[in-house]
Amino acid sequence: MKKVKLLGKYWEKPSFFITCCLLIFSLGDKTKNEGDWSILPALPGLFAAYGRSASWFFFMAEETAVILSALLVVLSRYPEWFLGKRLHDNKASIIHHYAFSEDPASFGYPDPAAGWAVSVPLCQRLSERVQHENLRSDFTIDLPHEIALYIWEGGNGPELTAVPEFCTQPSDNCATTFTTYLPDCGPPVSKSKVFVAVKTCERFQSERVPVVKATWEKSAGLLEYYSDVIDASIPTVSLGVPNTDRGHCGKTFAIVRRFWSQAATKADWLLIVDDDTLISLPRLRRLLRCYDPEEAVSLGERYGFGLMQGGYSYTTGGAGMVLSRTAVSRLLSSGCGCYSDDAPDDMVLGRCFTFLRVPIIHNPLFHQAQPEDYAEELSSLKHAISFHKHWNTDPVTVYRQWLHDTDPRDESRQQEKDGRFIIII
Repeated sequence: MKKVKLLGKYWEKPSFFITCCLLIFSLGDKTKNEGDWSILPALPGLFAAYGRSASWFFFMAEETAVILSALLVVLSRYPEWFLGKRLHDNKASIIHHYAFSEDPASFGYPDPAAGWAVSVPLCQRLSERVQHENLRSDFTIDLPHEIALYIWEGGNGPELTAVPEFCTQPSDNCATTFTTYLPDCGPPVSKSKVFVAVKTCERFQSERVPVVKATWEKSAGLLEYYSDVIDASIPTVSLGVPNTDRGHCGKTFAIVRRFWSQAATKADWLLIVDDDTLISLPRLRRLLRCYDPEEAVSLGERYGFGLMQGGYSYTTGGAGMVLSRTAVSRLLSSGCGCYSDDAPDDMVLGRCFTFLRVPIIHNPLFHQAQPEDYAEELSSLKHAISFHKHWNTDPVTVYRQWLHDTDPRDESRQQEKDGRFIIII
């Protein structure tokens, strides 16, 4: 049976479009409309272009593999519907605004890694709604859950129908399968190519910085802590920007300027994280091999603001914001910046980069919340790059369970010390 190869962007059967329109939404690609990645703004155009010739719209991740013949058989069994691999919350989640708090498992939403399908008649109704009513929220945060809520329409629309043939783990009768969001593009970039900036402040540094030092700091080659005070025991760098209770835009832009100046080592990449961010730097450096630092790139967990009204995308600060040196150069030369020191830094950066047409690239392995805020079966948890917040949890345990990897270079050095020589692939 033929499989769709997504990275090559091709499929084997043109006649497939007669029955089912297969849509590949690459979260790293720019489209004519910045908000098209959030699906709803794109629906009217998709229906206008394909609604007369297709029966289904199928959405999937770049890394999803599809057996076309099997998918067509699956879709032929269902009438007008909303299909996918069903996920549900085990408890009320902050990223879903604590929806269905009395019974979180009662509401299902699709795992994008397995793919999900919307029938053309349902797409038509959704397209009409999108054009004639305002969305309840200006923010796009967790797309699969928000899409499912919109389709459900407060109980007036269909719920997600679980389809066992939509898979993330290979098994018999699967129409779709999934590998990983962490591609193998070659050896990880070296530690010296990634400059890590940790935002902290006098109020929290005695509590949170020790967690960083006990977990992921040892994986960093170049790292500085930025605070509103100088503390030689950490040590911290004061940027001359007063701490603010929220936003931190002034501090972040001061970090960006320092990275670009002679005060910081000339690295290819700048990673900005909060002092309560947990991150796997080995996995990040592996991911960065897939990108060219000579191009303007902003990478992380992508959110959206006002996308139905021509708004902008941004990468969430708590999950970690990765900027190429070229992106930093374009940002600083543009003059775009904070309207106040306590403006939301991630949103301001996103607005600037959208204006500058710098790609804001999403990777699901970055997480703005804690592991427990996500469905247990969510594919992005398996090789997560980051989590955020230390609320009601032991962050060291979270790091060891979800993020700790042995750095191959460190392992190689240790083996050499021990007199053992093993080829590590």
